[in-house]
Amino acid sequence: MKINIKREPFQKVFQVAAAVAPARSPKTILQNVKIDVTKDKTVLTATDMEVGIRLVVPDVDVETPGSAVIPVSRLNMILRESSDETLLIDADSEKILITGQNSRFELQGQNPDEFPEVAEFDEKDYYELSANVLRELIRRTLFATDAESSRYALGGVLLEMDEKNITAVGTDGRRLAKMEGKIKKVGNPKAVDTATIVPSRAMQLMERILPDSESTVQLAARSNDLLLKQENGIFYTRLVEGRFPKWRDVLPNRQDSNKIAIPVGPMYSALRQAAIVSSEESRGIDFTFKDGSLVLSNTTAEVGESRIEMPVPFDNDEITITLDHRFVADFLKVLQPDKTFTLDVENGDQAAYCETDDNYGYVIMPLSKDRR
Repeated sequence: MKINIKREPFQKVFQVAAAVAPARSPKTILQNVKIDVTKDKTVLTATDMEVGIRLVVPDVDVETPGSAVIPVSRLNMILRESSDETLLIDADSEKILITGQNSRFELQGQNPDEFPEVAEFDEKDYYELSANVLRELIRRTLFATDAESSRYALGGVLLEMDEKNITAVGTDGRRLAKMEGKIKKVGNPKAVDTATIVPSRAMQLMERILPDSESTVQLAARSNDLLLKQENGIFYTRLVEGRFPKWRDVLPNRQDSNKIAIPVGPMYSALRQAAIVSSEESRGIDFTFKDGSLVLSNTTAEVGESRIEMPVPFDNDEITITLDHRFVADFLKVLQPDKTFTLDVENGDQAAYCETDDNYGYVIMPLSKDRR
């Protein structure tokens, strides 16, 4: 295999593939990225046996087709430290030569035939959706998952797909985020239910490979895995085993609660100020609604007190609810500062529900006074 690459475009694609390769593994070959070169295209492949990726590299001048396996850490350093605009990679199963205008590196090679295969996207029945929609689904739900939980199903994002909609849900048992988006069927894919739980790490990696455009991507959910195809590559992940909580039972269904429109930017500013005196042991902030205002207050014995007030459209009986400021901040950070959301609150003992006008909902369980 012999190719001439443009260093910066190659580096961008390589870093995404390298993120999939494990830093340590009993199978040392997994700590590499495989390069497959034909006359038509150059493809990078990486896997940790749970997640796999295939990415097409642009702007490659092919001299000799072939395959090679290159160590992730060494090539990453070469690409990062080199000042050459182009590099020549000449590799076989024994050695890898990387040559620039004023540099030359020789690395040990491995047999590319020993590198595990990553699934191709050969599905005839799948779903299509906008890359931007999928990115928002991930951004607005991934943070609410719990990768450390002994309940494995909480360490991933649930995907549900039907005729027209895709719903993503993430929860750690103390808060729950759900987002809906439009989807289109191609062929006759089966409805996807609570069995499709994508690991949190896989969702992070999936977000990285999505094109920054309105282009269409394809999703195919199978019994044990999920495939994503986008314009420059394919992503594969195994699914999380386990049953996801009945998340619809968590969403409030209230008739007489208070629904308050709150601007995102001012709320986030007030929250950050109120959290200044919080600590690891004291994360709860009191949200008090009364007389057309919201008062955010916090008292921490070893630090001090804070009190921040902002106007809100509220004229009912006074309500105080105590919430973990980190959970509120996570919700606000994925929204545009100039937008407005609706806070649905009934009393200090029931969950708070935040909702936007683009099908995004977020449930936060309140803290009791002794857990502040």
